Amino acid sequence: MFRCALKRVRFNCGKDLLKILLKKGYYIRNQKGSHVHLRHSFLLPVTVPNHKVIALGTLKAIMKTTGLTEKDFE
Repeated sequence: MFRCALKRVRFNCGKDLLKILLKKGYYIRNQKGSHVHLRHSFLLPVTVPNHKVIALGTLKAIMKTTGLTEKDFE
């Protein structure tokens, strides 16, 4: 079920994912290389790779940690 939902999610790179997370209330704490560390006032911190392609498993983990849904990517 979760895998089918991810196939419909469309975005290009880590920058697009960062924009979505910033809209949800996350803020950039720091960046080391191509990895951006984000914090939220009451949710768990998350690290997002700023790569051209994000692996499916990495995307699943970020969605689970941040509570992102398919609707957030529209």
